[in-house]
Amino acid sequence: MEEKKNRPKKPHRPIVKPSRTGADKRNEKRVLIKPRKENGAEKIRRNERNNKPINKKHGIKPLKVIFLGGVGEIGKNMTAIECGDDIIVIDAGAIFPTDETPGFDLIVPDVTYLVENAKKVRGLILTHGHEDHIGGVPYLLKELKIPVAGTKLTLALVDNKLREHRINDSKQITLTPGQTVQMGCFKIRPVNVNHSIAGSLAFAIETPHGTIFHSGDFKIDLTPVAGEPIDLKTISDIGSAGVLLYMGESTNIERAGFTMSETVVGNTLDRLFEENTGRRIIVATFASNVHRLQQIIDLAVKHKRKVALSGRSMHNVLEAAEKIGEIKIPEGALTDISKIKNMRDSEIVVVSTGSQGEPMSALTRMANGENSQITVGKNDTVIISATPIPGNEKLVYRVINNLYRLGAEVVYESLENIHVSGHACREEHKIMHRLLKPKYFIPVHGEFRHLKKHFQLAASLGMPENKMYIPEIGNCIEVSQNGLKRVESVQAGSRLIDGEGIEDENQSIVIEDRRQLSEEGLFIVSIAVSNGEVVGEPAVTARGFVFDFHRDYNKEIREVILRAIEGYDLSHGTVDELKKQIRRNLRNYLMKKTKQSPMIVPVVVEV
Repeated sequence: MEEKKNRPKKPHRPIVKPSRTGADKRNEKRVLIKPRKENGAEKIRRNERNNKPINKKHGIKPLKVIFLGGVGEIGKNMTAIECGDDIIVIDAGAIFPTDETPGFDLIVPDVTYLVENAKKVRGLILTHGHEDHIGGVPYLLKELKIPVAGTKLTLALVDNKLREHRINDSKQITLTPGQTVQMGCFKIRPVNVNHSIAGSLAFAIETPHGTIFHSGDFKIDLTPVAGEPIDLKTISDIGSAGVLLYMGESTNIERAGFTMSETVVGNTLDRLFEENTGRRIIVATFASNVHRLQQIIDLAVKHKRKVALSGRSMHNVLEAAEKIGEIKIPEGALTDISKIKNMRDSEIVVVSTGSQGEPMSALTRMANGENSQITVGKNDTVIISATPIPGNEKLVYRVINNLYRLGAEVVYESLENIHVSGHACREEHKIMHRLLKPKYFIPVHGEFRHLKKHFQLAASLGMPENKMYIPEIGNCIEVSQNGLKRVESVQAGSRLIDGEGIEDENQSIVIEDRRQLSEEGLFIVSIAVSNGEVVGEPAVTARGFVFDFHRDYNKEIREVILRAIEGYDLSHGTVDELKKQIRRNLRNYLMKKTKQSPMIVPVVVEV
């Protein structure tokens, strides 16, 4: 060993590779190593890591977001997400009729596109249990047999609706924050958020192109009266992992600062209960605001009052919430509304529906003196624990005025902090944007002005305008790593519900007839026909039409009708042609003489 160590080192000689001739190169055997072909999942992960666009030629289908409701309006929220052969639907809401839709019961989204692609639809996921998010579920399930997913309370409220519509075969999936559910190629992760109803969720939806985050309706409440605060840590983790598209609700985007905590309402109500000892208290609030109901019940017990419920939805929600343990009602806290006439005012709290001034609600009927169970008087204090939804202001203030006329004291938001919104204000939206750090942004859930303000807020935070889009109903937006691209729109709009009937608003003759009846009135012209000839005098009945009674219009109208039918031979014409002639002549006369255009209904009776 010693000799080996002391052996002198050989001098370094550079290695010289022998040169190859052209013949050597031609005769050289070449070995090509082919790279292993990636499967689809590996390709998606590589593209996401490198932030490179996914090549559609390799079989990855485009990702589309389709807006079927809830944009450019408050209510009937519905959004579809489509990728290849899979579609999921977020929410199926409704909205109540307006002056422009007289006589209808409910308005829901047009789901023609979903019905046409029924084989692709994998399920419906619900953010929470408010009417503008679940009111259209029964009408959707009548046309599509798909699973419905939501939290316990949301599904309990949906179940009440399905029983009313005699739908007994729906598959329901209970969602819990943190537990994922797979629907087609979409992996859906529910995230706990705060709102004015328990069991509210946001969704992080993993797609082949990246993650879509849908906020649902939310606010940041760090001191909720029940349940957990919004899960900001999970939202932050989702943002750190990468969000392709953020769809954020926009209802309160015009309000600066932060939304007050629900605990503020409890403190105000406690003081009002204390100040109104000896008086009867009536509280009107949203039936779905379970946490608010819990506070009212607890305060009633504290102040030794019984709680009486007024309004069907109030009973339904309380029953559903108690069944799943979302609300706790102390024994003996409730009393039947029919018994309060025999109780002292100081012993009663009436909890009522109608905080939005709905025409047939319990509070509106009280204000109009039409509620058979409750007569409002000078010893009543009415607390309206809600804010008017945009468009409902006139209805709400009409109810307040009528309550004052009856002698009651009325407390509403302008006077006291007896309501806090369930929707985020601007500073909360800023927090959400900062946590998620999305590549693209689309504002949802709001009228156009709300969507525009949210668009501007995102721009002020550094989001380029070419990475955002303000949608309209029917828009279809293709989302990829390359950008947002509007593609061909789909059929969308509203369907009008009237009892068991459904009418497409875009093609509705009924709604046009109702508008004309409400604006111009009605003329019914009846004539008798015998053996193909008109006999007798025409009978004219008018409703809702303004006459100048100083002129003898009745005589002139009959003369116009007689000239229209004079000598008309039914053997050479049809009854329909006779009706058209009467309608045309009378319409021309009325427009010329009165500048009005009522609906004219000719009736031909064969005798």
